[in-house]
Amino acid sequence: MNVGVMLAAGASRRMGRNKSLMRAEGQTFFVHGVRHLWSACDAVVVVLGADAKRARVAVEEECVRLVKAGALHGDLETAHRHGAPGLEVRFVTNRAWRRGMLSSARLGLRAALRLKPEAVLVLPVDHPAVKPATVRALAAAMKAALGSYRGVSSRRAGFAYALVPRYRRRRGHPLALSPALARAVAADTGATDLSDAVRRNARLVGYLDCGDAGVVRNRNTPGAR
Repeated sequence: MNVGVMLAAGASRRMGRNKSLMRAEGQTFFVHGVRHLWSACDAVVVVLGADAKRARVAVEEECVRLVKAGALHGDLETAHRHGAPGLEVRFVTNRAWRRGMLSSARLGLRAALRLKPEAVLVLPVDHPAVKPATVRALAAAMKAALGSYRGVSSRRAGFAYALVPRYRRRRGHPLALSPALARAVAADTGATDLSDAVRRNARLVGYLDCGDAGVVRNRNTPGAR
């Protein structure tokens, strides 16, 4: 199984309000991100932090409305096709969210690893324009890379590999991490940020060039597009 981790713990000071609850094309950034990850993941761990209680209530209410409207039927069919029994979200709260994104990533990765994933995909909530096809391509490429160790389980278990989407030579999100790298990042207390933690711990970093501008489109200010 693949597990997604969505990072949504920050205070969104530049945006001026909780980014999880900002809207694009009629849905919150939260819903966009979770639906993108569901396209390739059996479960999604959402890391909340600042104003966590209000954000969780709001997004749960939105999901209920979408279910009642039948808007998630296609997502459920996609989940069934890649072997997931349903659409699963697990919330964790980062009480140390002021320490930055890496603290949220470490918490989310620890929660994801408890599900014993084959790969972990990490997506910040402020990237709502990422295409589901890109998420699926990353998951498929990671599966192929890890599959090269078929029959050598000990080597595969220790293969600290990251796969990064790239648009016009610009690196973006989501990041795909092997379980070994996810464990190493989750345990790294010396890195300065998530990118640094990946560089410090990855034995190999690969890039997936794509035509999806959403991987580099960071919506962290009110006028960002």
